[in-house]
Formats: sequence, structure tokens, C-alpha cells
Amino acid sequence: MSPEQRAHFKAIIEVQVAELSEEIETIKAAIYPNKGGGTSDKVAHISFKQEQNVHFQRHAEATKRLNRLKQAYLKVDTAEYGVCQECEEAIPLARLELMPESLYCVACMNEMGR
Repeated sequence: MSPEQRAHFKAIIEVQVAELSEEIETIKAAIYPNKGGGTSDKVAHISFKQEQNVHFQRHAEATKRLNRLKQAYLKVDTAEYGVCQECEEAIPLARLELMPESLYCVACMNEMGR
């Protein structure tokens, strides 16, 4: 991978980290609304709790991805970045464009999913 490509992926990761960090803050606000903003209606409270559980799941997934992106950012200048950890072949650049935190090529990812 060329230095220009590495710089390109670093920029992609920076943008995605910023967007994901903002999304996480929005999710946190939905999980923990302002005190006194709740409802005394039991049905509305049950609905809120269900929505809160969905937000907890979204927060967990977003946090995991954020951590993977930060790890990728640290590796982008090394020979490890862009190389499948399973087959040690280059991960296609198109895949890295979509998921710069990818550790595996599509073929190995599919094999592991089976």
C-alpha cells in the first residue's frame, strides 16, 4: 500500500471516528433523558424502557466499532494494515473504503461465519 493510500485511509478513519463519536453522544442522550422529562403513564414508561434497551444495544455496537476504528488508525502506518489476519492476503481496497477497520478479507470472513 502506498503512503498516499495510507494517508487516504487515515483520513477516512478520522471522519468515521468523529461521526461515530457524535452518534454515541446522541445515543447517550436518548438513553439518559433529562430528569423530570419522563412520563407517569405506565404504558409510555414501558415503551421508553423498550426503546432504552434498543439504545443500549446501539451504544454497545457503536462503541465496539469505534474501538476497532481507533485500533485501525494506530495500525494504518504499519505493514499489518490492509492484510487479512487469516490468509495474509491483501484486503481489497474497496472493502477498506467501506470498512477501514476490516481485519479479514471477504472470503475469510465468510468462512469464519460458517
